[in-house]
Amino acid sequence: MTDSTLYLIDGSSYIYRAYYAIRHLSSPSGFPTNALYGFTQMLLKVLKDRKPEHVAVVFDVGRVTFRTEIYPEYKANRSAMPDDLVPQIAPIKEMVRAFNIPVLELPGFEADDIIGTIARHCEREGLATVVVTGDKDLMQIVSDRVTLLDTMKEKASGIRDVEERFGVGPDRVIDILGLAGDTSDNIPGVPGIGEKTAIKLIQEFGTLDELLARAGEVKGKMGEKLREFAEQARLSRRLATIDCQVPIQYRLDDFALSPPDNRRLAELFKEYGFTTLMKELTSTATLSTEQYRAVLDKPAFERLMAELQTAPTFAVDLETTSLNPLEAEIVGISVSCREHEAAYIPVGHRYPGAPDQLDKQEVLTALAPLLTDPALPKIGQNLKYDYQVFRVNGLEMEGIWFDTMLASYLLNPARSSHGLDSLSVEHLDHKMIAYAEVTGKGKEQINFAQVPVEKATTYSCEDSDAAFLLHRLFLPRLKEAGLEQLFFELEMPLVKILAEMELAGVKLDLPLLDRLSTGFGAQMADLEKRIHTLAPGPFNINSPKQLGEVLFEQLKLPTGKKTKTKTGWSTNVEELERLAEEHEIARLILTWRSLSKLKSTYTDALPKLVDPATGRVHTSYNQAVTNTGRLSSSDPNLQNIPVRSEEGRQIRHAFIAEEGHILLSADYSQIELRVLAHLSEDRVFCDAFARDEDIHTRTASEVFGLFPEMVTPEMRRQAKTINFGVIYGQGAFSLAKQLGVARKVADEFIAHYKERHAGAMAYLDSCVRQAEEKGYVTTILGRRLPIPDIASSNGNIRAFAQRNAINYPIQGSAADIIKQAMVKSFNRMRKEGLASRLIMQVHDELVFEVPEAEKVVMEQLVRHEMEHAVPLRVPLKVDINYGRNWSEAH
Repeated sequence: MTDSTLYLIDGSSYIYRAYYAIRHLSSPSGFPTNALYGFTQMLLKVLKDRKPEHVAVVFDVGRVTFRTEIYPEYKANRSAMPDDLVPQIAPIKEMVRAFNIPVLELPGFEADDIIGTIARHCEREGLATVVVTGDKDLMQIVSDRVTLLDTMKEKASGIRDVEERFGVGPDRVIDILGLAGDTSDNIPGVPGIGEKTAIKLIQEFGTLDELLARAGEVKGKMGEKLREFAEQARLSRRLATIDCQVPIQYRLDDFALSPPDNRRLAELFKEYGFTTLMKELTSTATLSTEQYRAVLDKPAFERLMAELQTAPTFAVDLETTSLNPLEAEIVGISVSCREHEAAYIPVGHRYPGAPDQLDKQEVLTALAPLLTDPALPKIGQNLKYDYQVFRVNGLEMEGIWFDTMLASYLLNPARSSHGLDSLSVEHLDHKMIAYAEVTGKGKEQINFAQVPVEKATTYSCEDSDAAFLLHRLFLPRLKEAGLEQLFFELEMPLVKILAEMELAGVKLDLPLLDRLSTGFGAQMADLEKRIHTLAPGPFNINSPKQLGEVLFEQLKLPTGKKTKTKTGWSTNVEELERLAEEHEIARLILTWRSLSKLKSTYTDALPKLVDPATGRVHTSYNQAVTNTGRLSSSDPNLQNIPVRSEEGRQIRHAFIAEEGHILLSADYSQIELRVLAHLSEDRVFCDAFARDEDIHTRTASEVFGLFPEMVTPEMRRQAKTINFGVIYGQGAFSLAKQLGVARKVADEFIAHYKERHAGAMAYLDSCVRQAEEKGYVTTILGRRLPIPDIASSNGNIRAFAQRNAINYPIQGSAADIIKQAMVKSFNRMRKEGLASRLIMQVHDELVFEVPEAEKVVMEQLVRHEMEHAVPLRVPLKVDINYGRNWSEAH
């Protein structure tokens, strides 16, 4: 070994720190991976930031050591290793070995002893050692050549840092530990002497031995304790002393860092679902680029057209100047109709020295018969975007057949990313060229139109080639999983529908939003004055720290359990709602916060999202995000626009119809309970829905033992809470709190409910069993929803998975139904040549913009298609309303 620095990583310390830093993570198969992932990231951080030339990782092995022999109670107070951490230990060590880093451990000794032994050896050889740890006990081995490094706190500790921490040099740390003991290791020390007192005593007497020899000089009970527990202090010091003479076999040269075993790392990353790490570390460019070509002249373009015209299918990918399809200009088009072959047609590269390119409009005109042919299947990754860009350019793509992003999503909805880069790493063992590699980053980033054609050709051809290759892999997997029909008849047709919805957008009443924003601001200012009047003085209401100090330190309001945190007092909604029951200031603060959120999130933000060309706001519907199959939306998130408060409803007033149009809102009534009735064949539910009864009123009459006509609105509200709470696994404590009743009453509600709905309860139990047996649950249309944590040894995690096993089939089936309704409604509207447009989907609601002349026909069409979207054992019911704005229509 040369005179470079050796990094010794305290593996045992970091295993626990990683485990508790990441509370839950699991592989696609349900194997717990939080400690494994956290440890791997820590290891990578050391390798990246420090670039050590020599490194080793040291672990404890077993609890029996020389310390337990001399003091059997040593660490006896420690609880057993968490059940879900135990199986991660071996993979952690395997991961270290895959990095070609030595793993050091020795029965009978702790990791600290091995670290101390090697550090002292290096010191004698004149070499420097950095010990990567968070364990203060290792401060005793710090010297001129031994330092500690806590990567999680980014703190290095040398001799001066030890002196600041303990008030003495490293050689006297064991004396302090002997006196004060260590509760975590069950080292007794001297009763009544803590660390601060121990530091003062050692500073005064120099050493523990000197202190014990002169214990008579220490007055009072402390002196008595020192004399009484002198031997215990010496024993404690021995227990705390790191043994630097461990008989472990090693050679310093063996610690020289070698390149990692990328093949083995890739196998481990794939097995445990670390796709991001696969992309960063182990993947390489494996796709051949020899058959990638740029199409720069008409003869080459004509040859490509001849290939595409005879191809049974092809993948297409656009390169543009913007991610916003309304603003994007086409820079180039890549296509692939055979594996490992692709062509790039540049049409918009603009930079000095750029080659002559084909005319964009001529290329689109020539491609139009192929792109608009519904009988010619098209492949792509996130085809919705390509469809929209072509649509803005006057070309309506048909035959949208296979989206690799959606195929991946159906095969594994719980996967964190369905991006092409991630999919290529996992399924093709290929690392894609990153966008930043061709355009640069930050201030140096260029527009794709400025990217050299040669570089753009490889980049874009790789995209279409990868999509073509992935579709070949995913197609048989969809068939094997029984997901073909769901994919081709629901998810793929939805691509075009969502694309059209996004392009259509929604008109906003900007003057109304401006008035609302001003009004909310005035209300907030008034509330702020009232809050400050009730407080000792002015303070920043938006500062949790200041708010906590005002409520709990100055006003002395009663604190809840675990209210105090490391950073201050907790002032979350739950805490404020607790206080609001008796204290006006908390009620006012809750109102102020609500108005602040409405103002910042909606009345101030929405106008900025309006497209200047269309005068409308265009949300993005995300088809491959949620675990249950439900759509989500972003920029803006339409799912979160409030509806319960009066102020929230005013926001919906700002969503308006174009002149001569109205908004039609069609909302499924109690769809999740109807789904449950269908799936479970519960007699009571089925009977109630067959009679078109109000299910919540019926539940209230059963729970409270009353005739339906005697049920009050408050009883119905409570019944609604019970219906959804019990079904989704809510316990008596939570239900009691939500209903405002005693725990015993909630227990009785739940027991009575389960007795009345035995069929539903049996079905929900069967969902848990299915998850336990297969690792997933299914929806009405066969969508598979993974429940990987159902077999977790961690009780809390397993309970959460069991609740998901109950929730997912119902929520996922509701998602299937509304998606099917969207497809059927859209197709009918197109077939009948109607001018009405579907413009929003929010939860169980569809919103259409309808010319006034089409009002009657659209009501009939929408009601029929939604109520017959999927055949159920109970009728689907839709509530339809109209209005000039969304609030009126809902």
